[in-house]
Amino acid sequence: MYKYFKTLVLVIFLNGIALYSLACQCPLTTLGIDECSKYEVIFKGKIITVKNCNQNLGEAIFEVEELYKGNLPNQFKVLFECKVECAQQFNVGEEWIVYSRYKQIDNALMNWCSRSRKYFKNSKEDFYTVTYGNDYEDEVKFLREKLGLHRLLATVKNASEGRNIKPNANQTIVILISSIIFLFLFYWLFNKWYKKQNK
Repeated sequence: MYKYFKTLVLVIFLNGIALYSLACQCPLTTLGIDECSKYEVIFKGKIITVKNCNQNLGEAIFEVEELYKGNLPNQFKVLFECKVECAQQFNVGEEWIVYSRYKQIDNALMNWCSRSRKYFKNSKEDFYTVTYGNDYEDEVKFLREKLGLHRLLATVKNASEGRNIKPNANQTIVILISSIIFLFLFYWLFNKWYKKQNK
């Protein structure tokens, strides 16, 4: 009995390890024009600010150093999912090559399974080289030669910034009270006007 119990525990443990290791399995991609055509935005840049996750999305603002595809200003916001299996961490000062698609008019959403990759000073730490089959410098060289360097747009203040932000609890209460006062005022004025008309 004890032998079967031990075997069962071992099987459950090994299955748990297998499931954990398969939790983040991105499809392998090969660097090429066909792969680049899947993305609307490709650039190399440094992270200047990172905002923590809000409703499962975080945001990193990049100082764009080289633009290979798309129309971007010199500072560009990239949204990223925080609560997915393959999520990584963005840190201020890191250099990345970002492959992305637009989620909103001026914001892109980076999929962690895209070809996006971080620059490592110590090439031995660069796990992307093993996964992608080429190192960071080779990727930059390919993008420069095949896609070319594009001019950045003039920086324009984003008019849609903050439009979809939900009001906080205090703002919601103020809006609700103002609405109720407005309704009572309208009702009172309407009754006054209606009585005058019926005289």
